[in-house]
Amino acid sequence: MKKIIDMITDEVTAVFTENGYDAKYGKVTLSNRPDLCEYQCNGAMAAAKEYKCAPFMISDKIAEGLKGNKMFESAESVKPGFINLKLSPEFLAGYVSDMKEDSGRFGCEKAKNPKTIIVDYGGPNVAKPLHVGHLRSAIIGESVKRIGKFMGHNMIGDVHLGDWGLQMGLIIVELKERKPELVYFDENYTGEYPKEAPFTISELEDIYPTASGKSKEDKNFKAAALQATHELQQGRRGYQALLQHILNVSVTDLKRNYSNLNVSFELWKGESDAQPYVPDMVQKMKDEGYAYMSEGALVVDVKEDTDAKEIPPCIILKSDGASLYSTTDLATIVMRVKEYHPDAIIYLADARQSMHFTQVFRCARKTGLVGEDVELKHIGFGTMNGKDGKPFKTRDGGVMRLEYLLDEINEQMLKKITENQKEKESLDISEEEAKQTAKTVALAAVKYGDLSNQASKDYIFDMERFTSFEGNTGPYILYTIVRIKSILKKYESAGNTLPKGGIEAAHSVGEKNLMLALSGFNAMMEGAFDEKAPHKICAYIYELANAFNGFYHGTKILSEENAQIQQSYIGLLMLTKEVLETCIDILGFSAPDRM
Repeated sequence: MKKIIDMITDEVTAVFTENGYDAKYGKVTLSNRPDLCEYQCNGAMAAAKEYKCAPFMISDKIAEGLKGNKMFESAESVKPGFINLKLSPEFLAGYVSDMKEDSGRFGCEKAKNPKTIIVDYGGPNVAKPLHVGHLRSAIIGESVKRIGKFMGHNMIGDVHLGDWGLQMGLIIVELKERKPELVYFDENYTGEYPKEAPFTISELEDIYPTASGKSKEDKNFKAAALQATHELQQGRRGYQALLQHILNVSVTDLKRNYSNLNVSFELWKGESDAQPYVPDMVQKMKDEGYAYMSEGALVVDVKEDTDAKEIPPCIILKSDGASLYSTTDLATIVMRVKEYHPDAIIYLADARQSMHFTQVFRCARKTGLVGEDVELKHIGFGTMNGKDGKPFKTRDGGVMRLEYLLDEINEQMLKKITENQKEKESLDISEEEAKQTAKTVALAAVKYGDLSNQASKDYIFDMERFTSFEGNTGPYILYTIVRIKSILKKYESAGNTLPKGGIEAAHSVGEKNLMLALSGFNAMMEGAFDEKAPHKICAYIYELANAFNGFYHGTKILSEENAQIQQSYIGLLMLTKEVLETCIDILGFSAPDRM
């Protein structure tokens, strides 16, 4: 279905050209004065300079030319030269009816040439629990992936585990101190290694921080960890087997935690998967003259003449020959291009890592690891801060585990739902349903609280505000959906069948405003995909929820005596519910049946 704003622009542009003016001046936009009109065209203001006349002389002609057009209820020329437009209720109802007919897509067309897009939005280190620092990449990345899928693209989410480097050596050495008898430490062992891991996830989560602390105080311990890391990377059998155990135990736990966030990945690859590509990649850079030695390290220059600030060389290997994040990220690009042939690779990472990605992307292109036809994009997000404006911490100043944060919000939500039921004296909800509802609403509170902000900006994590049922919050959106579900259920309980037909022209301003909000769905989705901007969906559903609630409060839906009008109302509610549910699914959460 064509976007409604494009249909309007086509009509206005036709009148511009009929009157001898350039088509470029016929562009229409949403009104910035909704109290005066629904859409506006300011082209006459710009055209006046080219055609050397007063703007209103042009706008008067255009408004006159639009008279009688069935698309518009009114087209007014307003001095000094604005064109104010209002859609006819019949045209708008027809457009919204077509949306309803296009169930599941609502007029939003899928990409004619689908792309394969890899989204890198995990980045957790194995053997360590997820903490609040992992929240934004997971939430934003999952939504970006879902937006792309809805638009018809082949989206591949990769967790990109941190499973290479010193942390592995630290775990191995600490485990050896605790359990020296394990067969993994016997270099002469040639048999099969046990299938069962020699540690649980809780033990593993204790081993790493303990080892990390020791390495900062004990030089010998750190040296042993470095040696273990080197031997692991050189392929020592016992250490490779331990790495596999670490991965298996960690990934099982990570999948559980990500599942609680309604986040999933198509690929569970780690930095270790890219390691086989490193030697050939480094040799290629050397052979082709891109890489050279500088202060003992192997580097590639990535600065450009147009740079406003200095861009340091991209370090490929440290002086001791060890890999860095840049090495792994470059090798991962090689792996992804070879295995998946992506049209784009999108990275979700803290905005403070922008220099790293600038260096890596430039190096990948300069050395021919990736073609110019492959887009490399870093979506840098701001920090999640506490009410003090500083990065979110626990009460004692530590970094909070993600599952503890979610538990806390679940409890807060359960308390609010229970109190809400008591106030309504409606205690027919079971304890189990209340808990499940609280969990569903809590997730919406967290995700919407994050996604409603532009990704690049910092935001305050305010639990009280995020869990509120009023204002621009996830619970408010869910409450609106539940309200619609309740009306539809009552309508059916009265012996009625949900209508399959179209929607009549609006009978009130509130009803027309709801239709106008609905009609912008496909344009909004296209914009959200083009800009990889989930916050645009949040802004849209907040506007749509407000428009519905305005209509609801001003209309007697279930007591409407005219059955035909009532059916039209119900059809409009059905469409509103489906659009809202589609949007929140793309954002990564769902609505309960009642709250």
